Amino acid sequence: MLPRRPRPMLIAFITVAIDLLGFGLVLPLLPVYADQLMPDYPTLMRNVLIGLLMASFSAMQFIFAPWWGRASDWFGRRPILLVGLAGSVFCYGLFALASWCRSVALLFVARIGAGICGATIGTAQAVIADCTPPERRAAGMAWIGMAFGIGFTIGPVIGALSLAHEGDGASVVPGVIAASLSLLAFLLAWWFMPETRKGEYSAARAWWPTQAWKMALARRATALPILTFFLTTLAFASFESILARYAQDEIFAQLDASDPTNWLGLHQWSRQTRICLLFAYVGVVLMLMQGLVVRQLVVVLGELALVRLGIGLMLSALALMVVWSAGGALMITLGALALAVSGFACCTPSLQALVSRGSEPMHQGQILGVNQSAASLSRILGPLLGNALYGPKHGSHQLPYYAAGLLLLVAFSLTLALRSPPSVPVSQTMPSLDS
Repeated sequence: MLPRRPRPMLIAFITVAIDLLGFGLVLPLLPVYADQLMPDYPTLMRNVLIGLLMASFSAMQFIFAPWWGRASDWFGRRPILLVGLAGSVFCYGLFALASWCRSVALLFVARIGAGICGATIGTAQAVIADCTPPERRAAGMAWIGMAFGIGFTIGPVIGALSLAHEGDGASVVPGVIAASLSLLAFLLAWWFMPETRKGEYSAARAWWPTQAWKMALARRATALPILTFFLTTLAFASFESILARYAQDEIFAQLDASDPTNWLGLHQWSRQTRICLLFAYVGVVLMLMQGLVVRQLVVVLGELALVRLGIGLMLSALALMVVWSAGGALMITLGALALAVSGFACCTPSLQALVSRGSEPMHQGQILGVNQSAASLSRILGPLLGNALYGPKHGSHQLPYYAAGLLLLVAFSLTLALRSPPSVPVSQTMPSLDS
């Protein structure tokens, strides 16, 4: 008797976790790479290049997510996911090569390529939509959110380990490991991933993303959730992007000054390593919330109520951040981060489900691709907004939090115009990865 084949949701779950691994690997390491690969660059030019390097990944996702989504509607989910994974293997290999060669240009090529290949996340979401009925879709999308948490947890941990063994410098280890994991995911998808798209694609063969955007924004049922997702992601990305700088300038600096020899036994570790561990903490909270808490809350509260709860949690976290005038309270920092991440974890799968449920089945790949593209645009603009407002002067680090709070208030007002989808019976449970 042949062994049971893994289900499509399991393969989609692994795929998204691998795609986000590269982003989680690089984000905390960018300041270190700047010091190692651009030591002779003027400070202003170095900061600009770091900003562009951070934005290039999301910029490519913004451009290519609708294209991949449309391609998955036409050619099927499986071939698009395979192309994305194969490209990830190559791009993470380039990332390792750029670290070894100390090449800034090659580092940009690797990040741009990784962004293009990672834009297939919308296709993975379409797989979830293909495999779940409408009333269970938000719970299914929570598995994608858990995969995000895994990527944001394992990536920084690998970065911390590589820095601990090799110092505060560019290491080939993260790129080699990421490429190896992408290769493993490609082989699993090649052997076990079936095609999940059903029926024929009847839309015209039009490839400009503007057509998908017009389709998504023309209907209230998809436009409002997409705009809400854009604003919540923009707010989260704006203060997430300054977390490393804030931790280095405020938290760790004051903790080292008050207890330079024995801060939780980590005094011998570099600040970059501690930053990686802080990002890993964020990933752990995100993974646990998406995998264990959100999947249960959505059954009880429903998608729309969960979105409003998530925005409320994020606003509470920002209120705590604004109160930080000194920035040295580590436990308050960790608590506020947990609130912010938990709120974002509540919003993400619920809004994705609302977008999916408001879409016609034959266009789900396109609409979800537009939604992912809107999130990528937020992750382009968020770092620019947060870093532009952030400054070393007393109190200026609070400005990004004020801006994020205003964005969240606008997002909450949009949820007041959203209609609640049909209620989900309490008997409906979270679809498992074997569904």
